[in-house]
Amino acid sequence: MDLDALLLSRLQFAFTIAFHILFPAFTIGLAAFLAVLEGLWLWTKREAFKTLYLFWVKIFALSFGMGVVSGVVLSYQFGTNWSEFIRLTGGVIGPLLAYEVLTAFFLEASFLGVMLFGWKKVGPKLHFASTVLVAVGTTISAFWILSANSWMQTPQGFKIMADGTFEAVGYMAVIFNPSLPSRLAHMLLAAFITTGLVVGAASAYRLLKERAAGSKTEGWTESRISLVMAVGLLAVLAPLQLVVGHASGEVTHKYQPSKTAAIEGYWETRADQPLHLFGIPDRDAQKNHFEVSIPGVGNLIQGVPKDEVIKGLDSWAPEDQPPPFIPFFGFRIMVGLGILMIGLGLWGAVLIWRKRIFDSPWFLRFAVAMGPSGFIAVLAGWMVTEVGRQPWVVYGVLRTRDAVSPVIASQVATSLIAYIVVYSIVFTAGAIFILRLMAEGPIAAKAEPPPRGQRPPGTPMAKAPEDTSPDDDTPDDTGPGGLRGAVS
Repeated sequence: MDLDALLLSRLQFAFTIAFHILFPAFTIGLAAFLAVLEGLWLWTKREAFKTLYLFWVKIFALSFGMGVVSGVVLSYQFGTNWSEFIRLTGGVIGPLLAYEVLTAFFLEASFLGVMLFGWKKVGPKLHFASTVLVAVGTTISAFWILSANSWMQTPQGFKIMADGTFEAVGYMAVIFNPSLPSRLAHMLLAAFITTGLVVGAASAYRLLKERAAGSKTEGWTESRISLVMAVGLLAVLAPLQLVVGHASGEVTHKYQPSKTAAIEGYWETRADQPLHLFGIPDRDAQKNHFEVSIPGVGNLIQGVPKDEVIKGLDSWAPEDQPPPFIPFFGFRIMVGLGILMIGLGLWGAVLIWRKRIFDSPWFLRFAVAMGPSGFIAVLAGWMVTEVGRQPWVVYGVLRTRDAVSPVIASQVATSLIAYIVVYSIVFTAGAIFILRLMAEGPIAAKAEPPPRGQRPPGTPMAKAPEDTSPDDDTPDDTGPGGLRGAVS
């Protein structure tokens, strides 16, 4: 490979976005999970839901912070590495990114402080509203980012001016481009599933530790509740994701046929395409090595008649073909993990129905092993999407080589090395800290200190007992068996 400024800029953006996307993929689903937990606590007054909320909100705060920091870096790279892209398409892309800040980021920033630090300072309804609005903000953010990226996949609603710049002629067409609905649904489901897998893995890990120790520790009830909630989510959303993913694939087949050919390993334009289960795509030889296929199934998978011709990569000149290796294997990794997620959800649902989910060590081990699979599937899916679009940054309109900044390779290489070093240190430390919190389990949230005015003078914060007495800004969650029940 020729490590010129273009390839190095692509590698740098790929590296930084690979780190960044992990955090939104987690926090979008986790924000919704927190809203559900707080809503259930207000509705049922069960202390376990409050404990789970206080536990997972700490992990949310850390993940949200790292997501914001890594997202800022991506914004700078538009100017440093991809200035031509912004100069040419800024009239279309710029407002979409600005809307994300105005409608989503400001909303999240306004209520995030109340959500994280207002537990004892505002009323329960306002605090719950803040949690819901943060969850709504993360979803709105995903909408605008997916709208901008989907426009790059399926551009419409614009015209190219005499100087080569893009100008929007209909923003509704730009925003609601053909691939947005299915891709937005696919991404949101991926975020919810990723969160469910992490919550399920953390809960199963705690239950396995207690099973090995032969005793029930504090936080045992909360781990059971969160495991059942995670399994219920997976049992419903994982099969739904398969349907939505297929719909997204049909849109890709219609609007990005070269990407479909790369994903499926089609080199020859023909009707009655096979389904390639395995192979090693070779761009130079224009064929697949060690191919394992099922004849006549490709058209069925694409949702087209058997006699309809499906384009292969031979329909494009070699310089216009996307590199097939990453889309081909990335798609199969994503689908394979999706099938395992469906299996995990259905297996867990059966165990719940038989009331044996907590007594199956093999299921609990499987749940722990599947914890990171959502992140891997998200990364694989985004590599399929972005590499499969090449050599275009705006599909069929603007080539990637024409969007790069006029920089030299040594400058990009230096910044890429700096990013690798800094990210490896900072985000590894953050990830390790989050994993330690998860390993500690919900018991970490049971030591929440009381409000400052209720602590005896000189009492350390970490050693203060939990305040379980009702006060003016928290609902009476003691229940009939608590202090009031005992007094009465």
